Amino acid sequence: MVGTLVLTRHGQSEWNKLNLFTGWKDPALTDLGKEEALKGAKNLKEGGYTHFDMAFTSALQRAQTTLAIQLKEIDQEGIPVTQDQALNERDYGELTGLNKDDARKKFGEEQVHIWRRSYDVPPPGGESLELTGKRVLPYYEAKIKPEVLKGKSVLVTAHGNSLRSMIKELEGMSGEEIVNTELATGVPIVYKIDEQGKVVDKKILE
Repeated sequence: MVGTLVLTRHGQSEWNKLNLFTGWKDPALTDLGKEEALKGAKNLKEGGYTHFDMAFTSALQRAQTTLAIQLKEIDQEGIPVTQDQALNERDYGELTGLNKDDARKKFGEEQVHIWRRSYDVPPPGGESLELTGKRVLPYYEAKIKPEVLKGKSVLVTAHGNSLRSMIKELEGMSGEEIVNTELATGVPIVYKIDEQGKVVDKKILE
């Protein structure tokens, strides 16, 4: 019995466009972000991934809107959708709302690089990727993984760092490997997972 897990990072948001640390703030998608979501959904359709038993997303509208665009395009708007802040983006703490260039001027380029690219060093008042994983993974293990292990098809549309937490677990990556893993906006990643939880196939639908 093989289940399907599809992970998609939301399309470009208004704050992505402005190069701001976003975290738990809730800006909308840009027009480009909506186009990215639609393109990813069309790639799902072309790949034959048009039946899902359920979907999960975060409590933030950029992920929810991306998911809504996906479900409409593949004619799956009637499936159960669960929204939970456990799948929210990493909390950037005091960096939230700052332009990334301004943050480098304020805190120093090396320090900002450490906050962004280390696995276990959080920004002031925020989460490291390690801490994000400690929030995301219990939810994944309790709510998402059991459904996939039953052979179901599950769509998760969320954020770069909440998805990295799951990908690290799925692919057995080190902290260093996962922080250097880039996820393109709107691009679905399809995992086939057997009943023991082992990934037997992976496709990126670009």
